[in-house]
Parts: sequence; C-alpha cells; structure tokens
Amino acid sequence: MSETPRIRPYRPVDEDAAVDVWSRAGRAAHPFVPGEGEGERERKMREIYLVHADNWVAEADGRVVALLGLLDAEIEGDVGGEIGGLFVAPEAQGTGVGRLLVEHAAALRGALTLEVYEKNTLARGFYARLGFAEEGRRSDEDNDEILLRLTRPAPRA
Repeated sequence: MSETPRIRPYRPVDEDAAVDVWSRAGRAAHPFVPGEGEGERERKMREIYLVHADNWVAEADGRVVALLGLLDAEIEGDVGGEIGGLFVAPEAQGTGVGRLLVEHAAALRGALTLEVYEKNTLARGFYARLGFAEEGRRSDEDNDEILLRLTRPAPRA
C-alpha cells in the first residue's frame, strides 16, 4: 500500500472486493474452520452480513483492503458496538489499517465487544494491544471451536 488508507461506508458496489478480502483473510486466520471463505459461509456473508451490518471499508490505492462489520450491542448496561467481523487483506496486514477501523468503530459506538476464535492467536494479540480483555468463552455451534468474547471500554473524551 503506497497511500494512507481511507475509511468510508461500504457500498453495494464494493460487494465483490469486500467478499474477496473477507475470504482471503478468513482462510488465512481460520485454517481450522472447514469451508472458511467459501460456499455457505460466503452466501451468508453476501446475503446477510453485508446487507444487515453497519459495514465500513478501508480503501487504499483505489481498492478495498479491509472490511469492518459493526452491530449495536449492550455492553455493561450501555449501548456500544459489536465488531461482527474485521478482515484485512493479507497484503495489508501489519500496516495499521485494522487499528484504524477499530478506532473508527470506537469513535462511532464507544465501548466495543467482539468474538474471536481461541486458535486465532494473531488476532488475539492484536486485540490485546488495542485494550480488549476476555469476558467469556463459548463453543461455536457451527464447528465446535472455542470463541472468546472480548470487550473494550469506551475511549475517554
């Protein structure tokens, strides 16, 4: 990436580029999830998540390099945001674009929560560096993998 990423709202015209980023990033991060980045999971991405979430993209050099899906959530009795998914194209990882999207979500919603696979150690380290802490865990009903629930308080004004 030669230019600084620009965050903007997702538009329907971004669908194929966003799904490509999701698919490549998801397969790299979740090699333990059968069918990650394709098939039924891709159908749900296109027909449910990209339609119903408050989606944002990071664009650099004229192309989508990251996707963030944001949902409303109640966090410790307050309204905050749930990061339903954060996906950064493998070639853009480590450039700060993921951090930009998380900080954008915090600016919009305040306190944040999300779920991350226990086996996704790179993402867990990333979220820990951004101040997220584990609040709970559950088994993913789709594949019996453990999901960690992480939260981060709202930024101070």
